[in-house]
Amino acid sequence: MRRLLAIVNATAGSADEEVVSRVLTVLAEHADTVEVRVDDPADLAAALAGHPQRDPVVLGGDGTLHRLVAALAERGELGRRTVGLVPLGTGNDLARGLGVPLDPIEAARAAAVGQPRALDLLRDDDGGIVVNAVHLGVGVEAARAAKPLKPVLRRFAYGVGSVIAGVRTKGVRLRVEVDDRVVADGRHRVLMVGIGNGRSIGGGTPLAPRARLSDGLADVVVSFATGPLQRLMYGVLMRFGRHTARLDVATVRGARIRISGPAVRLNADGELTGPVTGRTWTVEAGAWRLSV
Repeated sequence: MRRLLAIVNATAGSADEEVVSRVLTVLAEHADTVEVRVDDPADLAAALAGHPQRDPVVLGGDGTLHRLVAALAERGELGRRTVGLVPLGTGNDLARGLGVPLDPIEAARAAAVGQPRALDLLRDDDGGIVVNAVHLGVGVEAARAAKPLKPVLRRFAYGVGSVIAGVRTKGVRLRVEVDDRVVADGRHRVLMVGIGNGRSIGGGTPLAPRARLSDGLADVVVSFATGPLQRLMYGVLMRFGRHTARLDVATVRGARIRISGPAVRLNADGELTGPVTGRTWTVEAGAWRLSV
């Protein structure tokens, strides 16, 4: 019987005590399970240290999963402990990309009895990690516009925020390099740069429709759609995953991505960071494991 550590983020988007109780019951039916509650990301390291022989299962969203994987990376335990995921967030984009059940009970069974699957992650030159996707430009502005809409629109808030941001954002002159290729040279405005380990952001918006979480490469999407109408159309088409067909959008795959230029904010797995004037991400193939 597996030994699990159920990590509950009670503030996750769709978590309530009845759902959490049912999930914990299912986990306990299939595995020796201990529950811990976390109110702060700093609590994750203590929880992992207190139960070193147990595989962690996240009851939460993409942000909680991101922080857990980061804590495992800091402890040097990515290759030793298999992660389980019960998606209780607003977006749940990693779960969508992997086919993890969005129903909490089905996801709990998968976390308890599923098989470990090796997945890639992105590691940046400041020590940070990304499990699903990182983006900058109009996507960050879309997330900011969507935030006050989430209580009402839930996962559809990002789609509305994308259209709003598409109207407002004019772009920034950035240099983007993927492996040995210069995708943007810094002379022209860039509306958005998306780096997809997984496919979607914001609750199902297909940032990188062809991305795969275990192929050793990231899908990079660079939009030069900076005119007023072009911005609006990019925001609309992105919601349906058709933005990559535009002539003013470049799509490249690679293992090392570098951006530089004026200070910009980043959205990494739904967490806003920055501003930064330069950052490099490198794909680490098969760096961590998820029970699926």
